Amino acid sequence: MTREFLKMHGLGNDFVVIDARTEPYRPSDAEVRAIADRRTGVGCDQFIVLEKTDAPGVDAFMRIRNADGSEAAACGNASRCVGWLLMEQSGRDGASFRTAAGLLHATRAENGRITVDMGAPRLDWAAIPLASPTDTLRVETVEHGGFAAPVAVNMGNPHAVFFVDDAEAVPLDEVGPVFENHPAFPERANIEFAQVLSPTAIRMRVWERGAGVTQACGSGSCATLVAAVRRGLTDRKADIILDGGTLTIEWTEDDRVLMTGPVALAFSGRLSAELVSAELVSE
Repeated sequence: MTREFLKMHGLGNDFVVIDARTEPYRPSDAEVRAIADRRTGVGCDQFIVLEKTDAPGVDAFMRIRNADGSEAAACGNASRCVGWLLMEQSGRDGASFRTAAGLLHATRAENGRITVDMGAPRLDWAAIPLASPTDTLRVETVEHGGFAAPVAVNMGNPHAVFFVDDAEAVPLDEVGPVFENHPAFPERANIEFAQVLSPTAIRMRVWERGAGVTQACGSGSCATLVAAVRRGLTDRKADIILDGGTLTIEWTEDDRVLMTGPVALAFSGRLSAELVSAELVSE
């Protein structure tokens, strides 16, 4: 058995995407790791499977797996890619798809970009989740290497946003895994280091839970804008400048977070039988 796949990316945050709506596919953690391996597999930050759904008006269920095989509830850059793919298939200018974090809506924007309504941020400590009742505007118990008191935000997955004077100087490889696995985050966390450049621009670098340093993180960009607004540092709409490029994020007055950015289809291919060994499953 082999599987057709697409290799896509959003600002360098890259994905293997498999459409399993007609032939269900649920790979093991080991198989995901093998496919995600950049030397012996295809290579990706996240592994995306589109599954069939019978919900009215919903085009697909998007299952998200990190490169280490763990499952994630949200991925903003992958959501733009999936939204674009579903719109291309249907010929429409909008698409709806469900994730473990809830229902998302994608629409076409100017210059070939895609906008995804990422929903409302969750700001209560239990919704992040944090290990104990804590003010999520400043999580004082989280401190290491001179970095302390991040803002905690859940955008379908947990984020901790540190505001720094110089994002380029942060040793992501050193501090990222420490904060990801900090006891304050029982489900681990995505870690962002953000430098406010102006009321409408933030430079951000990211360590993703289960993936490590990535070129961009859509949900992390959303969390960063929300954190900056909560701290009174920026306007409600700003450009988030990532290693791989720029996303525009807006936190609307009616509590929706809108993410707009590009998508790219790199290539298509077929996974070898050695990489695909999971049995077909029925829903």
